[in-house]
Amino acid sequence: MRPENSSHAPLDLKGSIVDVLDHPAPGVIFRDISPMIGDAQRFDHVLTRLVEWAAPLEPDIVAAVDARGFIFGGALAAALKCGFVPLRKQGKLPRARLSVEFDSEYSTETLEVHTDAFAPGARVLFHDDVIAVGNCSSGSIELLERLGAEVVGACFLVELKRLNGRHKLTGREVFSVVQYD
Repeated sequence: MRPENSSHAPLDLKGSIVDVLDHPAPGVIFRDISPMIGDAQRFDHVLTRLVEWAAPLEPDIVAAVDARGFIFGGALAAALKCGFVPLRKQGKLPRARLSVEFDSEYSTETLEVHTDAFAPGARVLFHDDVIAVGNCSSGSIELLERLGAEVVGACFLVELKRLNGRHKLTGREVFSVVQYD
């Protein structure tokens, strides 16, 4: 496994993520990253950490989940000089697509990807804003692999460790910038 520590001085990232209780459902704590991404220094720090971790994986494509995954997913793809593939919510893509359905913490979701999003054998880095129970991540990776991707790793802004979603990605390179117990 590659080291997860960065040489950069730590910033208080958790202090810039707001906990919103009972959103979008009772008992859920929503981690609002809006204040963090609104701060240029923190945004740059997070992107730098993601790039440092991902660059040795040499991805051809970054695939990210609609919608908050797009925030760093696109920036990460640009910084790594590779393509970007959106994994969209059902009904948003206009052409031939594959889909995957999974249970989230509070609902059933469907994500889709265009069938021609990348060539078979492409080295794909998966990104999302949060890993919680891991169903979205594992479902998304399954979808990418059905298209012939070699998923080289998965990275996240936030990891909710107590929900143990990482275990659904066993055998993969996984990185998260901010962890909550």
